[in-house]
Amino acid sequence: MNNKAIICDFDGTITETDNIIAIMKQFAPPEWDGLKKDVLSQEISVREGVGNMFQLLPSSIKKDIVQFILDHAEIRPGFKEFVQYTKEKNIPLYIVSGGIDFFVYPILEGLIDEGQIYCNKADFSNEMITIEWPHSCDHTCDNDCGCCKPSLIKNLTSKDQLKIVIGDSITDLQAAKLADFVIARDFLLEKCEELHLPHKPFTTFYDVIEIIEGVSV
Repeated sequence: MNNKAIICDFDGTITETDNIIAIMKQFAPPEWDGLKKDVLSQEISVREGVGNMFQLLPSSIKKDIVQFILDHAEIRPGFKEFVQYTKEKNIPLYIVSGGIDFFVYPILEGLIDEGQIYCNKADFSNEMITIEWPHSCDHTCDNDCGCCKPSLIKNLTSKDQLKIVIGDSITDLQAAKLADFVIARDFLLEKCEELHLPHKPFTTFYDVIEIIEGVSV
């Protein structure tokens, strides 16, 4: 009987690069870079930083942004096979992302059900883009995450499930601390090594399948 549950990041994990950063580089005025630095240095929260970044962009360019992302975003090799593997093995898979619905859903269309995706939302009804936070922190988290991965892990998984977190960045760190096992790359990999969290590195989702096969209680 399967007792695993998988919580997988999107930007830089399922996709090869971070789509919010790509959007900002292409469309935002220069002040977005200061906001990015403040988030990475933890001067401001992810929620505040990302919200303020998108406030720099007019809602009128929504179609241009979506087309840009669809033209440039690359899915990491093996992801389609990984999704199929989780279905065959009856392993719950949740995509938990600090990304925004207007690009997360189109990129993942046809690969995974929308009901398995938890991300932030964009409101284009005002002059500038406003970000909404349907999965913000519960009473146990004070990091002002935006999309709170620790809160979602607690809500989506049960105590008897072996929790596997797949990710790459600072936004995955608190989730990794709650995991039984972490499959990591880039910044998150360095942190797993530093904090001695049980983990293995990955490059493609073919690696991920092989690692999950070997993970047990």
